[in-house]
Amino acid sequence: MQLEFTLNGMVRRLDVEPDETLLDVVRERLGLTGTKEGCDEGECGACTVLIDDRPVDSCIYPALAVEGLAVRTVEALSAPDGALSHLQRAFVDRAAVQCGFCTPGLLMTLTALLESNQNPSSSEVDDAIAGNICRCTGYSAIREAVRRAVEEVSA
Repeated sequence: MQLEFTLNGMVRRLDVEPDETLLDVVRERLGLTGTKEGCDEGECGACTVLIDDRPVDSCIYPALAVEGLAVRTVEALSAPDGALSHLQRAFVDRAAVQCGFCTPGLLMTLTALLESNQNPSSSEVDDAIAGNICRCTGYSAIREAVRRAVEEVSA
């Protein structure tokens, strides 16, 4: 079946199978491997992308359901010259990246939060990342990174 959607600002058209997930299309068909496959059940958040600015688990999201919609992956966060976003830089500065497997999903989830709420409370950050499992950081560095990103944008 024919699928047309916007991916990281570019209109994409391709044939997909009815049972393909958005994760399969993004990683396997379009070669954007920043989005990770973790649990393949929509539980860990490693595969989080933004669909019309909403975080979604792409491993369980049917590819055909993005017809006409805008999808953003972690590759869209940095500038065309490679400069990291405030949030990405804060993740590095605060050691919120360890093994890195959960990082793309966390960055996408938190990008959506910060785009809708420029100064989230600690509980709002915790609520936002509740669907993202990180086995390395213990989340405190992630929370610190969000605070730092908020401070940088506010300055």
